[in-house]
Amino acid sequence: MNLTQTIKNSVFSASLATINTETKCIINTINAYSYCVAKQDPHFAEVLTNGDVLLPDGTSIVLAAKLLANKKITKIAGWDIHQYLLEQANKKEQKVFYLGASNNTLEIIKKKLSQEFPNIKVAAYSPPYKTVFTQQDNNEMLAQVNAFSPDILFVGMTAPKQEKWVYKHKNTVNANVICSIGAVFDFYAGNVQRAPKWMLNLGLEWLFRLLKEPKRMWRRYLIGNTQFIYYVFKEKLHALFK
Repeated sequence: MNLTQTIKNSVFSASLATINTETKCIINTINAYSYCVAKQDPHFAEVLTNGDVLLPDGTSIVLAAKLLANKKITKIAGWDIHQYLLEQANKKEQKVFYLGASNNTLEIIKKKLSQEFPNIKVAAYSPPYKTVFTQQDNNEMLAQVNAFSPDILFVGMTAPKQEKWVYKHKNTVNANVICSIGAVFDFYAGNVQRAPKWMLNLGLEWLFRLLKEPKRMWRRYLIGNTQFIYYVFKEKLHALFK
């Protein structure tokens, strides 16, 4: 997976208002972590680049776009697309489905939505927590989603599992917009604290998450970010000396 070509050809750089949500639309995000995973996982790379929208969910991607492609883009986090789609759904009185997380988290989300976006009809399902789903698991998830027939489906099962699940079942999921947003479920429910605005503005959300959850996040951010920097400079040097 070539980062320069991905940025030029796939990474979203327009306004969220330009996304067509009236027809089937698969929305994914890319950051330093997911790019590094995709470098080692060709199927995940295929999944990311064959969706309809690939949002730059990370300051690392924004800086890489400037360095590798001389392209100015704005960071659009999973949180941002989640809030935008909820605002649109509330205006249009649409149906939204949450697939992922625990039942407790989903109940908190539903209660919060009823207060903040009262025009939205919401449903949710908590799939079993496992690395690989059985066919029975998949059938149940599809049945739950399709019985509700949402306008928007949010999937939160961590990357790359969530993106791969959507890619595999996109033609059998009865939803216009399918958006993989991982940790946003916990952010919105308040289970995990999001970085303060000043850290977000400085591109330091990764540092905040590392300080809050060092045991879980150290490998992703310390090793992953170093690996991402290596990939960026390798491509930059190759472009300069080819």
